[in-house]
Formats: sequence, C-alpha cells, structure tokens
Amino acid sequence: MNDILRSKIDNAPDTPGVYQFFSESGKVLYVGKAKNLKNRVRQYFLTNLPSPRILIMTKKIVDIEMIVTDSEVEALVLENNLIKQLKPRYNVLLKDDKSFPYIKITNEPYPRIFYTRQVVRDGSRYFGPYTDVKNMRASIRLINHIFKIRGCKLSIDNTAIEKKRFKVCLDYHIKKCDGPCEGLISQQNYRVMLDSAVKAISGKTGEIIKDLKQQMQAASLNLEFEKAAGFRDMLQKLEALAEKHKVVSDDEEDRDIIAIASSEKDAACSIFSIRSGKLISKKQIGIAVDEEVPIDEIYLSTIKQYYSNEYVDIPKEIIIEIEPPQDDSLKDWLTLKAGKKVNIFSPKRGDLKSLVKMCLENARLQLGEIQLQKMKKEGNVPHTLAALKRDLRLSKLPRRIECYDISNLQGSNIVAAGVVFQDGKPKKSEYRKYIIEGVEGPNDFESMYQVITRRFKRLRDEKQPMPDLIVIDGGKGQLSCAISALREVGIKNFEIIGLAKRLEEIFLPLDPNPVIIPKTSSALKLLQIIRDETHRFAITFHRLRRAKNFISSELLDIPGIAEKTAEKLLKHFDSLSGIQNAQLSSLTDVLGEKKANTVFNFFHRDY
Repeated sequence: MNDILRSKIDNAPDTPGVYQFFSESGKVLYVGKAKNLKNRVRQYFLTNLPSPRILIMTKKIVDIEMIVTDSEVEALVLENNLIKQLKPRYNVLLKDDKSFPYIKITNEPYPRIFYTRQVVRDGSRYFGPYTDVKNMRASIRLINHIFKIRGCKLSIDNTAIEKKRFKVCLDYHIKKCDGPCEGLISQQNYRVMLDSAVKAISGKTGEIIKDLKQQMQAASLNLEFEKAAGFRDMLQKLEALAEKHKVVSDDEEDRDIIAIASSEKDAACSIFSIRSGKLISKKQIGIAVDEEVPIDEIYLSTIKQYYSNEYVDIPKEIIIEIEPPQDDSLKDWLTLKAGKKVNIFSPKRGDLKSLVKMCLENARLQLGEIQLQKMKKEGNVPHTLAALKRDLRLSKLPRRIECYDISNLQGSNIVAAGVVFQDGKPKKSEYRKYIIEGVEGPNDFESMYQVITRRFKRLRDEKQPMPDLIVIDGGKGQLSCAISALREVGIKNFEIIGLAKRLEEIFLPLDPNPVIIPKTSSALKLLQIIRDETHRFAITFHRLRRAKNFISSELLDIPGIAEKTAEKLLKHFDSLSGIQNAQLSSLTDVLGEKKANTVFNFFHRDY
C-alpha cells in the first residue's frame, strides 16, 4: 500500500457515500456504497479478507476516490449510476438490455401504443423492457384492436380536426378505430379507452372485464342491443387476452419473483412479474460476474440495477430464493421510488415457494444456454468431451450424445423428448418429440421403455449411426427400463448413463453406487446443459399438447363439431381466439355453410 492510499484511508469520513478503487492504469476496478466510508474502505485492506477475489482486487488498487452523500439511499442511487456508466471489472453487472423492446404510449392528444427499442424522453410512457418479444407484439395487436387505439402516424390535434386535414382510413370502416382524425370520438372518450388499455398492459384485466360486463348489462336493460353487442365483442377478446396470463395466486397481490443461477463467471436471472395474482411476463437476464462472488451479493446487485430502470414497475413484494440481504437502504430506496412500502422476503413453504422453485428452474435453463453458447464461441468442446470420456470411463470419445426425458402432468398428456448433441453442440434438426400411447398414469418407467424402443428400433431398421453416449434423465429405474428396451430391440454395444437431478448423481449399468463428478468439472457442466436442454424441449412440447387438448375440448362443446373438425379449425386459425374472431365467410371456406353457421352462432350468441 502506497503512502497516498494509506493517507486517504486514514482520513476517510465517517459518513455515507460512494467509493471507487482505481488500478495503476487509471481504470475503475470497483464501485461500492457505504453507510460509513471509513469503516467500509478499511475492511478491504485487512489481513483476513473474505475471498481470494477480494484479495486479488486489493493488490491492484493504487488509488481511491470517495464521494460523500447525505444518506445511504443517495449513496445507493449514485453507486447504481456509476456502475452503469463505468462497468467496473469487479462489480456484478447485468448484461446490456438496450436491445430489449419497450411498449410505448405516446404523448399526444390521441396517443398511440406500439413497441420500440429506443427510449426517448419526450413525455411518453414506457413499459418494459420485455425479453419475450413475440408475446409482447401479440399483446399489443390485441390491445389496440380491443380498445380501438389508432394505428396511424398522423399528427392529430384540435387544429387538424377543425381544418379537416385528414380522412378516416380503412381501420375506421372495419371498426378497428373510432376515427379521431375526423373528430368522430372526443379526446375524453378516447382517453377512457386508453386508460383501459394501460390497465390491460399492466395485467389488470379483471377490473376491465368487470366494468365491461356492467356496461353490457346496462345497455341490454336500456334495449341498446347494438351497443351491448359491442361490449360483448370486447369482452370476448379481452378474455382471450386474459387466458394468456396464468393465475398463480389467489390473493391478487402484485409481486415479482426473482431467481438467479450462477456458475463461475456466468449467471442468469429469471424474473416472473405477477400482477393481480396473474403471471403477466417472464424476463430472462444475463449477468456478468467474477469468480467466487457470493450469491447474496449477486442478488443485491441484480435487484439494485434492475429496479434502477425508471420504466420497470416496482411491485409491493419482491420474492427471492435466499434470505434477503440485510440492507435497509435497499428497501428504503425501493419504497421511495415506488411510492409505496416494498417488502423483500424468501418464502419457506406453500405456493410462493413453488413459484420460486419454478423461477429458479428457468434461470438454470437460461444459464445452461449461456454456457453452451460460450463453449461454442471459445471452441473448447473437444477438451470437455475428453473429460467426459475420462470421468465416465467410456470406451471412445462421446462425439454424438442423445438424451431422453419424459414430461407429464399427473399422468395426462404424456410426452417424451430426445435431443442430439454433436461435438458438444446441439443439433436441433435431429431433435425428436414423442407422444406416449397406452401408458396409464404417471408411469415414467414404462414411458421411457416405450420411447427408447421406438427410437432405437428405427435407428436399427434404417441402419443409422448409433450415439456414442445415451443419457437418460432419471435414476436407476429409468436407466434399467432404457437398458431393457435396448436389449429387446437387439442393440448390444452401447454406452448409457442415468443422470438423477436431485444430487446430480450419475448411474452406470451394473453399478449400484452412483458416480459423483466434481461440480467444477466441465464434463458435468456439459451433461447438465444437455439434460436441461432436453427438459426444456420436453416441457415445451408438453405445454403445447396440453393447450391444444384444452382448446380442442372447448370446441367439442359446440353441437355437431367432432374431433376432426376441431383439429381442422385449429390448423387453419391457429388458436381459439382466432376461431372466435373469424368472419362467417372465413369459417364457410373451411367448414362449409352449415357447420360454419353452427360455429359462428355459438361464439356470437346475443345477450
């Protein structure tokens, strides 16, 4: 430690503030905040440092700069701004989210709603950022259609309306817009519809549905049937939007679930946004971390940086996997920013605990994808395969690996998935989905036997190359069933393992004891990536099957509509809402006049 550095530490103030550590080249190594600058800065230069990472950093420090603030909350805000601006080497950093889009509500007399990737401070309102762009765009289309928000880019104000500069376009004639360009709707009435659209974006669809039902009933009682039919159509479309939001709690509370999975220099954060008890969005954010950063520090930095975005909505509750950081300034800052009391806690049991577990599973899948892309970029796959060959005592390098997983919900819609990795990289063109038939109840053993039989019988009959390694997602039971299936098919020379998720135990044939590979091994990481990719592929297929069956069952409630007709409708219109909103002529082209009338009348019954 040089004399200048020692002098600055000795003369540091006993007040809240922010400190910056500089390297010899003048780069900022680390930015932190403190309740007491003197005590906090001095801790970095003690002999019993908490981790090798801190020790390495302190050896590089040649200068310190301190900024005094009036409170710890002010220090936290300044710390966030400096981290975003300077991106110090030893701070936990959220990956740049500039490419993520926002929903924008323009600052105009008749505002528009659309998505953008550029945030401009022009008085407009923004919601986001969104990582699921496809669902965001679909929601915007539906919201604009329901509430008749104009889609044109015309500069509409009272002067333009009075001078009749514009004429209504096709959207007005097909009832997608109420014609503000010609003054056919007042600014006040347009704002009422816009407020409802904002509620829908925020996930408050329940409030709007309740209001629309009351307005529809009032119109019916006043014999205004055309007006009531308009409210009915809006209700149907709004309920279709609400169907996309999964109900996850009965208390209708607003909360965010945050879970983080980390490994070495990579981490992934999954955030579930729950509004009025409904899951309205899921965000996946990459995190850049240094080795040996404690998980509580990663959570603390992530929460601070994520909610420092002025367009991110702060809910009443933030739920995380671990015990919340003991940092009162964080809660004070969130409360001040949100304008309401914000609580951070970790649930011990119940539905919220299950939600945290689900959120963590999403984070782990995201981390696996990040690591896989990193391995591809660095080109270190052969070394990983060699490590896998060594750890599993395989006879040859496992260049082609196939993994299989079963997915079901209490024995319904049982499906299986198989993924292929060639030289440690996913070969998605060879991924396979399987619908399990003839298996009753949640029987993973029989399901695994069926899928392995079907897959390897086909490989044998078509004389296709066999995998160098077969990975079964499961323990001894699933592994035994897979081995029996391979022998039944007549496959003799094969390498196979079972990967049990609970303790990451690896089971080999004829070995009652599991093989434990060190958690730091690149071989185990590759197996986890393959297993998680298979799990993701299986769950995605299972959800699609379940959703399709649910929609099909809704269509089968229509008199005279059989299963084949329901499938025909779904194939043509893609979704239940597409069928509900289809014109009679479109239905006639698909089904013929008689059945088309039946379907159309079912979804357009008068109230």
